[in-house]
Amino acid sequence: MTTNAARKRAQAKVEYNAFLAACPSRQLLDRISDKWVVLVLCALGGDSGADRPGAAQPDAPKAMRYSEISRLLAGVSQKMLTQTLRSLERDGLLTRTVTPTVPVTVSYELTSLGLSLHHMTRGLRNWAQTHMEEVLANRENHDARPS
Repeated sequence: MTTNAARKRAQAKVEYNAFLAACPSRQLLDRISDKWVVLVLCALGGDSGADRPGAAQPDAPKAMRYSEISRLLAGVSQKMLTQTLRSLERDGLLTRTVTPTVPVTVSYELTSLGLSLHHMTRGLRNWAQTHMEEVLANRENHDARPS
């Protein structure tokens, strides 16, 4: 049994090589590299911007209603947010809970799998926020060079 499990793990490592064109993990990388996915994971993970360098600790992960997420993610369309939430639910990264109230209450919360990914996306968001000035300066310098 142990040998069989080890063999399956070794086979999975071969099968899930994102450098191979047919690898299904490429689809997952495509999904999780989307800006709305990163921001939804950060929102549900309790990152409201307070985790910037020198700021207080981020809040704890929490369940949020659709309208809360929508308000937090400035610029996201209703269609895009709905598609993003559905895809994250399908992948097992968040749960959708419907409470039979009037009107019906729907909330979203990270699963343990989603929380593990959230820790990675928080780092990406922090890096982007921390280094944006440097990137903008580099872009300006590059664009000003003669062709």
